[in-house]
Amino acid sequence: MWKWEADGQAKAVVAILHGAYENHRWYAWLIEKLRLEGFHIVMGDLPNHGVNVGFSRVHDEDFKEYNKYTRHLMENAFSYNLPVFLIGHGLGATLLLHTMQKRKYECAGIIITSPWLQLKLLPGKLSNALTSLSALTANVKLTHEITLESLTRSVEGRDEMKDEVPFSSVVSVKWYRELQQMMRTLVLLPKAEFPNMPMLVMTAEKDKITETKQTRNWLHQMEFTEFQFKEWANCYHNLFHEVERDEIFVYIRDFINNALRRIGYIIE
Repeated sequence: MWKWEADGQAKAVVAILHGAYENHRWYAWLIEKLRLEGFHIVMGDLPNHGVNVGFSRVHDEDFKEYNKYTRHLMENAFSYNLPVFLIGHGLGATLLLHTMQKRKYECAGIIITSPWLQLKLLPGKLSNALTSLSALTANVKLTHEITLESLTRSVEGRDEMKDEVPFSSVVSVKWYRELQQMMRTLVLLPKAEFPNMPMLVMTAEKDKITETKQTRNWLHQMEFTEFQFKEWANCYHNLFHEVERDEIFVYIRDFINNALRRIGYIIE
């Protein structure tokens, strides 16, 4: 777990949870933008991602490890005794929603981008058949045909995704089965079981990975008293690497500052 602290007195803490096949280095731009706006940032790598990568097990780990990591991330953020905002992208957004449904942390606000609630692009041509078979198929490997070109239109954004950790979207049937179960649980979740707190949900119009309609349906069935929804025209899945990311960041910054004003913080 890493922490990047604002210069001087911070207004709040932002905990970031990256998506599948990613690592924290992909978020260097976002981290610095938030830090310069007066926020402390807490972030790490999901189990077997980034510096923790274990090529024999990557995307084969038990989702209980992901849930434990997510709770650890949140606990680190709350240790500052400042308002806490959560940002989750892709699978990271799904993990945040799952954890909040189970633990109901008192956050100042939640921001999710391109959440995995229903996949448009499925891993492997035989994935649906394989996931319905016996445990004998659990270790079968599937390729999730995601490329950097399918994540963003921005050449600069794709360059930022290239580092010493090879990009790999190979998953096991067991991993995919657990992902399906988590997505299904969230989609069918009774609205009373999810905490009512400020929520910003952003999707990409030309997302090739997820079904954005399912995200809109989930958001409206929750009946939050305070939420914002924005679908970014022409954008692909990874909004923080897209051509419009400066405008996207302003949207996030304003959401956070407005939430802080409502709980009595003076924003300069």
